[in-house]
Amino acid sequence: MKDKITVIGSLNYDIILKISRLPYKGETLPANEAAYSAGGKGANQAVQAAKLHTPTYMVGCVGTDAAADFLVSTAKQYGVNTDYIRKVPGSSGMGIINAIDDGSVFACIVRGANYEITKQDIDHAMPALKESKVCILQNEIPVEMIEYAIDKAKEAGCIVVLNAAPAIELKDEYLAKTDILVVNEVEAAFYCKTEIDSLDKAKEEIKKTAEKYGNNVIFTLGKDGAVVYEDGKIEVIPAMKVDAVETTGAGDSYIGAVSHSIVEGKGLIEACKFATKCSAITVCRYGAQPSMPTLEEVE
Repeated sequence: MKDKITVIGSLNYDIILKISRLPYKGETLPANEAAYSAGGKGANQAVQAAKLHTPTYMVGCVGTDAAADFLVSTAKQYGVNTDYIRKVPGSSGMGIINAIDDGSVFACIVRGANYEITKQDIDHAMPALKESKVCILQNEIPVEMIEYAIDKAKEAGCIVVLNAAPAIELKDEYLAKTDILVVNEVEAAFYCKTEIDSLDKAKEEIKKTAEKYGNNVIFTLGKDGAVVYEDGKIEVIPAMKVDAVETTGAGDSYIGAVSHSIVEGKGLIEACKFATKCSAITVCRYGAQPSMPTLEEVE
């Protein structure tokens, strides 16, 4: 019975600075507050799936610094299986997030241990992949490891969900091997080589993308909701009107929730409607993983 999710990807220690605006060049701007949380797109997506009660494995690397134990114990605390997280010498991945009062986010990430993942780590996780209906990947590990993981996930019979974020050059053959490609408007613009500046443009480009790669595609458009292409059908799913305090982790919450719904047997459009509710709750709270809802909260 394939009823689990395996996430192969990044774990980052996030430092979130709450500021009224970005500092000018040469200016030292006092932050209103600092918060610390476990992050990284991979770990965030795994945590959201686990919080929704889908058994979830995390595959990745952390360093030998103080952040490493925090990242592993936090994932475990949220119910993620951490057996396939390996410690490597050096520092863990890190995110420095400037959260502006209006809800916008400016972030930098340090790759750290995330770039130490090897083919052996992915091979070692084959038992998890064989139990999983869905394998989630993102672009915060080296390209050759993303490609290798896609091949191994397909070999294990998984539905491959690729969150192509941040946007990097990927071979067309690997984009075509993914079952569900998920990008936001910035990443969509990179892969489509044109600005996604309206819903009409999003609908036009999502159709081209899906037909080019022969897969299903999601464009998440922040407050404009999402455009979903499922088996030839295009649907716009509006965002829910909420008072957003911080958008960190909203996209990861969405992907974890979509994957959970697919494991539950839902179609993609239905899965995206459920995920919209999850990310709406996430943006109303600070931090990525702590703000992600449980199944009870969504219902």
